[in-house]
Amino acid sequence: MKIIAILALLSLGVSGFSQTLTNKDISELQIKLKTIPNEPVGKDEVAVIETDFGKIVIELYAKETPGHAGNFKKLVNAGYYTGTTFHRVIPGFVVQGGDLYSKDANPNNDGTGGPGYDQKAELGQKHLRGCVAAARLSDQANPEKRSSGSQFYFCLVDLPFLDEGGYTVFGKVIRGMDVVDKIAAVERDKRDRPTKDVVMKKVYMTTKAELKKAE
Repeated sequence: MKIIAILALLSLGVSGFSQTLTNKDISELQIKLKTIPNEPVGKDEVAVIETDFGKIVIELYAKETPGHAGNFKKLVNAGYYTGTTFHRVIPGFVVQGGDLYSKDANPNNDGTGGPGYDQKAELGQKHLRGCVAAARLSDQANPEKRSSGSQFYFCLVDLPFLDEGGYTVFGKVIRGMDVVDKIAAVERDKRDRPTKDVVMKKVYMTTKAELKKAE
């Protein structure tokens, strides 16, 4: 019951600050997130990201990468991703997002934050077009190849050199890759940041069966 109460409080906190978070808000949310365990992903469960360009549906690799899949579900259900942006777009390479700092008033720190923790690598899945993988720091700063606690990227093409580099792939896009391609085509600045925010307007868990009913 305590975990459920904390999760509900966190969800309300995030949605309540969906426009702009202060440093205090971010610190408090990071502390709360560390108290919430990962959530096992059901066989039929998928994650949905709603954007102005359409919906992206993600299948998580619950068996192959249980840590990353369970963490992603936890953050989705906590409301963490709703309101964050895709802050890095490189055509022919990746679209990256999921940073809590993209909810604050400083656009210059986007891509440098997270939930206050990282994750142990779960390697072995391939970087194919449409895969979902965890961002991480460089090998020099991160020799164990630990993943970001929340930042992820979509591969726009097959990227086998990232398999060799030791980046964790924990899911794939099963619907909406055309949406990812549209995001990849937006205007961007010299830092590969979209000149107009591409916001994850709503991120939630559902099932393939429920999606089929809604068709």
